[in-house]
Amino acid sequence: MILAFSRFLLLCNSKSATFGGTSERILVQKIAYCLKMFRHAAARIYSLLVCTTCGDLLPGCTYSFPAWIRCVRVRNSAERLEVDDANSYYESRLKVDNPYTGETFCEVAYDSKAIAHAKLDAAGKAQLDWKNVPLSERQALCTKWTTVLKRNADSIAHEISGMMGKPVKQAQNEINGTIDRAMALIELSDEALRTDYFPEANGLFRQSTCEPVGVVYIIAPWNYPLMTAVNSIIPAVLAGNAVLLKHSPRTPLCGEHFQKTFEQAGFPNHVLQSSFVEHDTASEIIQRSETAFVSFTGSVRGGREVQQAASHRSIDVTLELGGNDAGYVSALADAEVAAESLVEGVCYNAGQSCCGVERIYVHESRYDQFVEKAKSLFEAYTLGNPMEANTSMGPMALPTAPKVLDAHVRDAIRKGAIQVTGKGIVTDSTGNGRFYAPSLLVNCNGSMDIMNEESFGPIVGVERVSSDAEAIRKINESKYGLTASVFTSDRDHAMTLGSQIIAGTIYMNRCDVLDPYLPWTGHRDSGKGISLSKHGFRGVTKLKSWNFRT
Repeated sequence: MILAFSRFLLLCNSKSATFGGTSERILVQKIAYCLKMFRHAAARIYSLLVCTTCGDLLPGCTYSFPAWIRCVRVRNSAERLEVDDANSYYESRLKVDNPYTGETFCEVAYDSKAIAHAKLDAAGKAQLDWKNVPLSERQALCTKWTTVLKRNADSIAHEISGMMGKPVKQAQNEINGTIDRAMALIELSDEALRTDYFPEANGLFRQSTCEPVGVVYIIAPWNYPLMTAVNSIIPAVLAGNAVLLKHSPRTPLCGEHFQKTFEQAGFPNHVLQSSFVEHDTASEIIQRSETAFVSFTGSVRGGREVQQAASHRSIDVTLELGGNDAGYVSALADAEVAAESLVEGVCYNAGQSCCGVERIYVHESRYDQFVEKAKSLFEAYTLGNPMEANTSMGPMALPTAPKVLDAHVRDAIRKGAIQVTGKGIVTDSTGNGRFYAPSLLVNCNGSMDIMNEESFGPIVGVERVSSDAEAIRKINESKYGLTASVFTSDRDHAMTLGSQIIAGTIYMNRCDVLDPYLPWTGHRDSGKGISLSKHGFRGVTKLKSWNFRT
């Protein structure tokens, strides 16, 4: 390339480089020749820097490279995938902005349709061998994976914060929670996947076994990009399935992290692959006969689209969708303790949680005390750079989120609500970030959007009630049913209230938390199917009966 550039300079300084007539045409021809030499030289340098096996920048493992320098080609484990068009690795690229700085944090490529379908084919082939690996070995590999994830926790946490804006401390907490959740599922797998034997009688041998379904397609969200995905990934691979993971356009690097850490843990090639694709390609993958189960976490609209795509096939689909989760502070509650728990349920992760608290009903005898305490807690949040330790609330992940939240707040005020805290759409003290100030609204009622629609942000409506019966009625007047929390000093009281509430999970004196030993499910528009617990293995397995006459 240096030689080509030198020749170009010599040509420009030569006597023939005079404009007009033949000399000009000769100069143009020589410039074109030099540019051609430039292209050949650049191609040669590229071939020296890029691995011809995996398409990554050399050295071969790019995991330690910062996101902006990573090769945008497809990462294929150690083996190249078979595709009809070897040049069709990606169709288009996506730029992900940093919600705090507004600058591009990373740029990734969508898999082309050819490579996405090739990955599904590879998953199907890998699963045929993987299903025969003993459960104890699968458990050992999953356990080793948690060690690998922990080793890479700092770099992954910073990338999560850079892509979706949560404070890096919360991102680190998510990784720790992901590891804890995986270990719990590994523990539960013995019982969930056990073979049931029945007494032999009249010369009959009888048993039932849990068989893997095949290839599990997981569509993961951005709000908890590791912890939500692991709910389905670990049960799927423990049961002997292969996984194809499509991660959110907001957190696409997390899909790469899953694949890379699985490879580092020693999983066979293609047992778990990341495939970042556009919606139409995802729909095609769902409709392929090789896809045996779909797990989707996201919006109600997205869930309906997934359900529609799968409706032409007799496969199971788990949908973890939205919510407008309620809390009830009863007459038997400690109002200040309730406020501490509920405000965190509203504001943690900037309120971007499917089970975040979005509406609160408070018994009139506890109302004033609750509001006073909640006000002080809302005002204590520090909005700022998610990479700094003193930041307790990061920016909103999606560019559209602040306007959605502002519309809910303005609607409530128009209908009679009083805004106690919050200044709407704001930046931090340095002028950075797309924040929405934590907003507490009181004097709310059921006509307001904030009490009916999913807000997915650090805002909440509070309504006064005069009895348990009124609170239960208002809680159940919802198109959602993911979780509900009741605050009381009496467990029997909580059991009585909980038995009347339509929701997948009932909390007493806590909220916005998942226990991996308990099933996670929703009612109504909050979804269908089960994840976590021993019951979460149901979707990724099929029962097989064995009835032998010996």
